[in-house]
Formats: sequence, structure tokens, C-alpha cells
Amino acid sequence: MPLISHAKDAKLYATDGNSWIDAISSWWVTTHGHAHPRIMAAIRDQSEKLDQLIFAGWTHEPAETLAAELVRITPAPLTRVFFSDSGSTSVEVALKMALGYWFNIGEARSRILVLEHSYHGDTIGTMSVGERGVYNRAWQPLLFDVDTIPFPHEGLEQTTLDALEAACLQKPAAFIVEPLILGAGGMLIYPAWVLAEMRAICARHGVLFIADEVMTGWGRTGTRFACDSAGVIPDIVCLSKGLTGGALPLAVTLCIEPIFAAHLSTDRAKTFYHSSSYTANPIACAAANANLEIWRDEPVQQRIDALADAQAAHLSLLSHDRRVQNPRRLGTIAALDIVVADSGYLSNLAPRLIAFYRDRGVLLRPLGNTLYVMPPYCTTPDELAQVWDAIGASLDILGGSPG
Repeated sequence: MPLISHAKDAKLYATDGNSWIDAISSWWVTTHGHAHPRIMAAIRDQSEKLDQLIFAGWTHEPAETLAAELVRITPAPLTRVFFSDSGSTSVEVALKMALGYWFNIGEARSRILVLEHSYHGDTIGTMSVGERGVYNRAWQPLLFDVDTIPFPHEGLEQTTLDALEAACLQKPAAFIVEPLILGAGGMLIYPAWVLAEMRAICARHGVLFIADEVMTGWGRTGTRFACDSAGVIPDIVCLSKGLTGGALPLAVTLCIEPIFAAHLSTDRAKTFYHSSSYTANPIACAAANANLEIWRDEPVQQRIDALADAQAAHLSLLSHDRRVQNPRRLGTIAALDIVVADSGYLSNLAPRLIAFYRDRGVLLRPLGNTLYVMPPYCTTPDELAQVWDAIGASLDILGGSPG
């Protein structure tokens, strides 16, 4: 196992002198590159002022600044910000907000609708609203029941929409989705118009719409948030990972005013009871503020567009290779499925490929037989070429003819 000593931009460096291109952004978190000078400077500066503060009945400037800026850059109905410390907890908070809303206004709504193959985290609540399988089988007795909407595969989109419409007639509390692309579920992509129609169905039936933008946020899908490209405004949105540029753990859950109002009361029984020791940690908030400054001051969107175009060009070279299926791309994310008999999540293929890429100076981590590339936006053309050259070489060792 490599012992990493430091990282810079898209590269990881080990104590033995070896280096790797971080082609998955260290699990989808690093956006602008490792050790971005502006984010590192913000962390150093804040660490000398205030390192930690209880965020119950107290506040601090980095959190106040961050909350105000998040409200400014997200759609107007999202007026309230709740801090937590990871993607999983931001989704837990969203689920609790949704259930608390209906409870406090006196309506008996408690069912959650989920999209097939989804992943929302590894806490009990988030596992409950994610795909069930070998990775959470041991904890099945702890998970609550949900209603699953089929994934909108190409040609079957109307089946998904009809199923959602029927489920909404039963008056569930909320529908939670990963907008446009399902990450851990296999980088499954569906069109923006389907996302927009799913949101419209929920709105017609008064079902709260939760967008889990933990992975999709901060430019991964081509726009700052995936919902932007579909013109969708969720009732609740979850953000993490790239919120700090990937430098420190931090998460937020934003919601519309009626959800906040349902918990605002002189009756303390209606309090939104959720807290964490490190909620709105000042240093993490400072890193997030630096990230937002980078988005304001630097040509981030141009970098995203350039990386997306480069990904498309590399992917097209494999589009007719018989050893791969379903080459696909959304924004800066490129993915393909390798044609093998052993294709499950626990396939022996993934460990073999991880080792192969590591030997060639690339960090890639397939999902079963699904291979994806999701690098930082600072990745150079030469670095990206090295990643895709390694992918091509790995197909050769698996056997078969490309043509």
C-alpha cells in the first residue's frame, strides 16, 4: 500500500519517490487540485484564529459568510442552511427535515421514495434509501422500508415517470435522487428532461423533492450543480465533497422556507434535533469560503468545459472497441463497462485493474466492471492522456480484439 507524503494539483507523491495521477479526485472530492494555494492559505489563516466552536447557540464569521454565499448562489427558494460534516450526514439531515416537516404540520406522511441503484451514504438512514446488496446485507435488520422507482434506462423513461406518478398518489413524504448520474450505482446517466419531469410530478402531488448533490455538485456534471442543467429547484439539496474543494470534510443541507418554518416554534418539541461536535467547523468553513472565491475569481467553468471536451475525445477512441460497452460521459465524468463474465460489484476484475493502473502511475478504482475517470479540473492534457493510455493497455491484458 503506497504511503503518500504529499500531493499537488492532480498528482499524489509517495515517500519512495513514486507518483500517481489522481484520476478519481480521491473519491470525487478534489475539484481544483490538491493543495490549492488559496484554500491552503485560508486554512492556515483560520487555524491561527479559531479552530473549533460549539455551533449550538454560538456562531462565527466563516460559517455566517459561507451560509450567506450558499444562499446567494443557489435558487431563491433555498433560503436555509444546515451544517454537518459529511455527505452521509447531509442526507440524514435531509431525511429528518422531510419527516419532521410532515410531523410538525400534522400530516401522517412517512414513506420515502428512492431511485433504483442509488447510493446516498453508509449511515443507517442513508443505507436505507440506497440500493440493497452485499455491501449492506449484514445491517438489513436495521434498515427501514422504502418504495423504489425503476431507473430511467434509455427507452424506459416513461415507465419510471409512470411509476413515480403512481407512488406519489400514495402521499409519501419525499423522493430522493442523485440528479442526472448515479455514482456508486455504476455511473448510470439519465437525461435532464427526466429529472425535470420527476421534479414536476413531485410538485404536483406535494411530495418533497430531495436532490443529493454530494457527488454531482461543484461542476462534476458540467454545471455548478446538476439540477442547474435541468432547471430544477429541489425542496432540499445536499452538498459536500467539493464544498471545500476537497480539502476538509464539511457538508450542508439547504431547504426551502416552509420546512424551516415547520420546525420554528416556541414549542421545543418541534425543535430540529440534530447536531454534531464538528458542525460548521471554522477551519472547514474557511476552506469552503476559499473554494467559493475560486469559483468567483478564476475561470473554473472554462477548466470544466475543457476537461469535459478532452474526456469526450479520449472516450470516443474506445467507442467502437468490442471489449467495452456503453461508453458514456456527463460533464467531466467519463465511464465505460468492460465486457467480462465476472461483472458484479465484488468482481475479481476490479482489484486486478487497480493494481495494474497503480503500476502505471494512475489512481483508478473501478466499480465492479464499470471503469470511470473523474479527475480534478486542473488535470493537464498529458496527464489525462496517461490515464487513458493506461486504460487502453488494461483492455489489452484482458484479451480479445478491439475491432
